[in-house]
Amino acid sequence: MKRRWKVLIGLLAALAVLLVVNTIVVDGQTKDASVTVDGGQILELPGGDAQVISEGPTAVGPRQAGLPIVLVHCYACSLHWWDRMAPILAERHRVIRIDLLGHGGSEKPKSGYGIDQQASLVAAALGQLEVQGAVVVGHSMGFSVAVELAARASQLVDRLVDIGEGPNPDACDLPFIAKLAYAPVLGEALWRVTPDFAVEDGYADAFAPDYDIPSGFDDPDQVISDYDAMTFTAFTDAHDANRDFQEELPLDDRLRQIPVPMLAIFGSEDQVCDPEESLAAYEAVPAAQTATVEGAGHSPNVELPDETAALIEDFAAEGEAPAERGRR
Repeated sequence: MKRRWKVLIGLLAALAVLLVVNTIVVDGQTKDASVTVDGGQILELPGGDAQVISEGPTAVGPRQAGLPIVLVHCYACSLHWWDRMAPILAERHRVIRIDLLGHGGSEKPKSGYGIDQQASLVAAALGQLEVQGAVVVGHSMGFSVAVELAARASQLVDRLVDIGEGPNPDACDLPFIAKLAYAPVLGEALWRVTPDFAVEDGYADAFAPDYDIPSGFDDPDQVISDYDAMTFTAFTDAHDANRDFQEELPLDDRLRQIPVPMLAIFGSEDQVCDPEESLAAYEAVPAAQTATVEGAGHSPNVELPDETAALIEDFAAEGEAPAERGRR
């Protein structure tokens, strides 16, 4: 009996050592930037190398009547979450998509995932691409980045569009099983062993109930690819940065300090953020408009791209000069 206990203790000790070693290895992982989309390019920026893609007309004139549109994706996502919507907008607008640091084809360093740092990265990218006065659209966490971008570089942002991001952390929540992924040691272990089907299940709340996730992307395994592209540090630090940013000052309060018109778009079936509570909070912000996409969840840009693009185009047109508006 004593021998069995010794064996068991030895096994537990070995497991503990493996968990510690795995934690050290996973926490220290980094990845370089790489192009993941046709037409994409890697920009060398002060905060890290970032993948961007620019589509549509680049000059004001007969081919472009609209303001440039910048699309900033959600947490644990990539610029591919705009694949179905970007071509619609690019018919009349120059459309810029960017992978945030730690996501998609952008660099995954050991640090640098604060919302202020992400906003600086986007600002530097737009500077290189010579983009100003844009309609900046942020999906979920991407809207936090857009708000900070407008606060620190107002010349870059003419209008703001929020897709699915609640005004504060209390308006949104993740299921318990998802929260386990951020637990020290346990999170690193799960990062190594989570099977693809569980990864896809983990993204289910980002859509309406029973939505067929593969149908929303050109690559049916897109959400798995986006998860695999990240490092554990990027996965946890980006999540914590967005929570800390909103806890410091809720988004609706931040917007009251920014003289920029904004549009909040929520899916009626959003499972992450309460659409009614969120829209009510944004309606109290000066110069704010709200809209609901019926039947969509937290990602109407993926689930119903035509309807979502139409809302953005109409909002962008309000900021155009009368002559430009007449070309629509």
